[in-house]
Amino acid sequence: MAAKPALPYTPDDADPAVQPTPPLRRRLAAMLYEGVLLFGVLMIGSLLFAIAADQRHALQGRIGFQIFLFLLLGLYFCWCWTRGGQTLALKTWHVRLIRLDGRSPGWPQAIARYLLSWLWFVPALLAVQQLGLQRNKSLFGVALLIGMLGYALLALLLPDRQFLHDRLCRTRLITWRPAPRRRA
Repeated sequence: MAAKPALPYTPDDADPAVQPTPPLRRRLAAMLYEGVLLFGVLMIGSLLFAIAADQRHALQGRIGFQIFLFLLLGLYFCWCWTRGGQTLALKTWHVRLIRLDGRSPGWPQAIARYLLSWLWFVPALLAVQQLGLQRNKSLFGVALLIGMLGYALLALLLPDRQFLHDRLCRTRLITWRPAPRRRA
């Protein structure tokens, strides 16, 4: 018996909890695109912080600035995830974040996912710190890239090929395509 061809969109009555996991390359492409979009969010946030804090030099109030950007990113992601499970990049790449029951995550779950998503970077950053490679920018970049690649490949070993932070937060990334718009 031949498999049913996939629809080009997700039907309105589809159960999100049983939708397929997007391929790793699509999730990584969405992540790369998210980085491009976040550049604008962080630039506007930086400008607002500099004006509010009367910042005259980039190193002035550096810790407060880093905390502000961390919170700004958290607010951006958590707000998008709790309002339909998609950031602009996830919409573009037809990916949606859901809880295991198929609904969008609530604020506590979104905050936990945001904090745990830093697992993409923290192990590599700790290794760089322990090895004293902070000043060598090329080794720093290579260590960060290897750490991120290792984290991404870990998803291939986990059930349903979800990322570790999604498994820990009881969320899933699914393929979700909107129905085509009808022309008037």
